[in-house]
Amino acid sequence: MTLTITILLLALSCVMLLKGADWLVTGATGIAYRWGIPYIIVGLTFVAMGTSMPELAVSIVSELKGSADIAIGNIIGSNILNIWLILGISSLAAVVAVTKNALKFEMPMVIISSVLLYFLGKDGKIGLVDGIILLAVFVVYFVNLFIGARLSKQTVKRSKLRNYPMWQNVVFTVVGAALIIAGSLLAVKEASALARGAGMSERFIGLTIVAFGTSLPELFTSFAAARQGNSELAIGNIVGSNIFNILFVMGLAAVIVPLPFHPMFRIDITIAEAAGIVLLLFALKKKLSKPAGITMLALYAVYLGYLIKTL
Repeated sequence: MTLTITILLLALSCVMLLKGADWLVTGATGIAYRWGIPYIIVGLTFVAMGTSMPELAVSIVSELKGSADIAIGNIIGSNILNIWLILGISSLAAVVAVTKNALKFEMPMVIISSVLLYFLGKDGKIGLVDGIILLAVFVVYFVNLFIGARLSKQTVKRSKLRNYPMWQNVVFTVVGAALIIAGSLLAVKEASALARGAGMSERFIGLTIVAFGTSLPELFTSFAAARQGNSELAIGNIVGSNIFNILFVMGLAAVIVPLPFHPMFRIDITIAEAAGIVLLLFALKKKLSKPAGITMLALYAVYLGYLIKTL
């Protein structure tokens, strides 16, 4: 009976995520057009932050409950999964366009933030000073992003939008974000209970089960964006979320309570750096197509196999 309820709740969470992602993309792109905000900026900020809220909530809750390995594993695992699994699936669904700005600035920033986390964690912890450094880098990144947005002339095309009034776009955005946060937290809770019952380690749970659960918003949002023909929003959402996860989520979590950094996480963060490099190399063609998607999915399968072997 309990197993049946868990499965039903997991199904409910997927419905919440699917509808929430669709509304978030619709509302955010509508607001972007009416305010003249560059399209890629919407994905890198509003949508990326909205879909990263589950990582923030889950990491802080896990940390306060003494499950630091879940908190860190959730962030690192989400970043690997976002690139290799989610962008891999999105690239199979539709050709994902890569903007010049994303190629020259945001994608390298994904790699830089991962390298920074690696070196900050070499002493075995991510403490208060480390958290302040991560947050300071995030502020610099965020300010630079908006300065670049003011200089950009790339705005959302009307042809890509449904003609909703501003108030309705705002409602879509807020309700959509609320649904994906609630849906992902529900999915994580139920999936984690199943995993613990099977005797899995907190590191494995964080890197896989919890990471997948908190990355469901990115998955549904990016897939919805690609399906609606908003491929720039799809990639902006992913790279923005990855930067936000390390610099803001990890930084804020470390400021609240120092996080012990297990030596095995050095391997995982190195994999996250490799994922960023692979993405950058494929993006040099200014698009992500099926060959890139198949390669990234294969790489994630190899990484998942490695994690299972280390159980």
